[in-house]
Amino acid sequence: MKIAKEFTWEMGHRLSFHAGKCKNLHGHSYKCWVELSGSPNSNGMVLDYYELKKIVEPILDELDHSFMVYKNDKELINVLEKLNSRFAVVDFETTAENICLYLLNKIKSANLPDNIQSIKMRVLETENSYAEQEIELSK
Repeated sequence: MKIAKEFTWEMGHRLSFHAGKCKNLHGHSYKCWVELSGSPNSNGMVLDYYELKKIVEPILDELDHSFMVYKNDKELINVLEKLNSRFAVVDFETTAENICLYLLNKIKSANLPDNIQSIKMRVLETENSYAEQEIELSK
């Protein structure tokens, strides 16, 4: 059985290595789909959507209306500090693929029930562009 829930947040970033427009500061109205696969519990649920929301929303609240910045982008970190702006420093370039893996690993580290067998994360950077990864959980 599979369940899924959609979440949204607003976040800025830039790709310091990029030769095109994405090197510039910009932002997206991000959307993600979190899909869980597993056997329904005694109540017939893989996981209550409310419980999924309690796991995912705190992760996204740290990113919402902030700027995700690669730790080696010292110049940008300095500017964001001077502006007293919200930002999250990460140890990867902020591609859709890396953001997808970041969120997936954060959710994986949550205390998920034993009936959850896999997690699929889809991160949409625009309405027609996304990165997706699925992992199997070993219990």
